[in-house]
Amino acid sequence: MGRQQPLDLATVTAGDGGRPAAGRRRPGWPLVLTALALLAALTAAATALRANGTLETWEQAGVETSEAAELRLGYFGNVTHAPALVGVDRGLFADALGDTELTSQVFNAGPTAVEAMNAGSVDAAFIGPNPAINSFVQSDGKSLAVVAGAASGGAQFVVTDDVAGEDDLAGRTFATPDFGGTQDVALRTWLAEHGYEVDGEGERSVAITPMPNGQALQTFQQGRIDGAWVPQPWATVLLQEPGAEVLVDERDLWEGGRYPTTVLVVRRDYLEQHPETVQKLVDGLASSVEWLREHEDDPATVAGVLNRGFEQARTQTMPETTITEALQSVEWTTDPMVETYPRLLAHAVAAGATQDASLEGLVDTRFLGRSGGPAPAEEAGP
Repeated sequence: MGRQQPLDLATVTAGDGGRPAAGRRRPGWPLVLTALALLAALTAAATALRANGTLETWEQAGVETSEAAELRLGYFGNVTHAPALVGVDRGLFADALGDTELTSQVFNAGPTAVEAMNAGSVDAAFIGPNPAINSFVQSDGKSLAVVAGAASGGAQFVVTDDVAGEDDLAGRTFATPDFGGTQDVALRTWLAEHGYEVDGEGERSVAITPMPNGQALQTFQQGRIDGAWVPQPWATVLLQEPGAEVLVDERDLWEGGRYPTTVLVVRRDYLEQHPETVQKLVDGLASSVEWLREHEDDPATVAGVLNRGFEQARTQTMPETTITEALQSVEWTTDPMVETYPRLLAHAVAAGATQDASLEGLVDTRFLGRSGGPAPAEEAGP
């Protein structure tokens, strides 16, 4: 809906002396009555929009809104991005978007996807919560908004059998997908909590080398790293190496085992200009999550769809057994889990990935409530 211009009510045409001319109709009144009827209709529409919390926000933005001609979507070729892979492969996003053309781009890690969003080459993306937080903080809340969750769980710290336990990490080198990414922050936080100094020179120093997941597998196989904190399916792939084992399952670090691994973010200016399109995108995501839930007992079908998605994303395909195993540690949900963001921010600050700031406005739950998602939680904020 575009922003409405003020109505210009017509004045009454008068004859001599300011009175209507004798024997003539007052031509202004029909126009006045028509304008008043239109105003009443607009007021009713505005009231309805305010009731679901959309109009006031869009009015404050001071921009006209419309359906977008195109939506450029970013995502990763990971199991934890299955809602994106399924939505693209099965046409769920395209169907929901209607006349809006969908194009997609694949990234390896959240910080790279955020850079593309900041450059204006991507409108929305599936990323981890920490890159979203960092972008929001760095831009004073102007860069993006989290509009939905996508996946919970599915990240593990896998190490070689040469590691005797959590007290045997000093002097070792580990990998994460990218500095400042969600798994990178998780590893740095966990190491600090266990008394290790990342990239330091003391007796308890450890090194972290960010690299793409496929490269982490190769360096792990070559013995050049001692482990990696990675998302699925890469954690399962690493565990297939002789002697590899899980040192930390990130689910064990969160109450109830739930934390956001993948969320859907939208560029702030795109959201303000095309809220109707964003709503349709979230509707498509809800359909994708529903499809994954409905096929939880049919891993072969899910694996087939994901492998087609991997091929389209030019990512390594996986055996059905690998994908089936990887799926066991992931929950599909549109819930962004707002309550976790203050802690995620604190972790990122401690890891040196961002600065402390208010997160008010980071999570926008309007679109979830309308798409049949979980009941909206309070917006994120310390």
